[in-house]
Amino acid sequence: MAEVYDINIKKLDDRAVIPTYGSEYAAGADVYACMDEKTDIAPGETVLIHTGIAMEIPEGYAGLIYARSGLASKKGLAPANKVGVVDADYRGEIMVALHNHGTQIQSVEPGERIAQLVITPYVVGAFHQVDELNDTVRGDGGFGSTGRK
Repeated sequence: MAEVYDINIKKLDDRAVIPTYGSEYAAGADVYACMDEKTDIAPGETVLIHTGIAMEIPEGYAGLIYARSGLASKKGLAPANKVGVVDADYRGEIMVALHNHGTQIQSVEPGERIAQLVITPYVVGAFHQVDELNDTVRGDGGFGSTGRK
C-alpha cells in the first residue's frame, strides 16, 4: 500500500468536488470540472476548465495533472501542456487547460472527471557548468538512437 499524506483542500465554490481515487491502487486522483453549464471545445481548441479547489501540496512534492485515459481515448480531450505541474507553494485554483485533439466538437459537463492528479516527490537539481561530461555507451546519440540492431 502506498504511503498516505494529508492534503488540505479548500473549496472555492460550493459545487466543487474533492478529488477521488477510482480504485484502491490508483496512483491518480480524479479531478472534476466545476462550472455553471456544459462547455463545448472545438477541434484544435484549448479551454481552461475550473475545478473550484485549491490545495496545500506538501513541501518536496508536486501535484502532476495528467490526462484521464478514458477522456483522451474516447473524446480526444487531454491537458494542452501534456502534464500540468502544481507546485507546493501554489495556493490558487487548480485549473486544467483541456485541448481537443479530435476532429469533432466535444463537451465537458459540470462535475465531469477531467484529469487525474498524482502527488509525487521531486528532486531539486544543483546545476553546475562543466567543460566535459562523463562518457557513456550511448554518448550523444539522440532521438531513435537506442534499441538499434
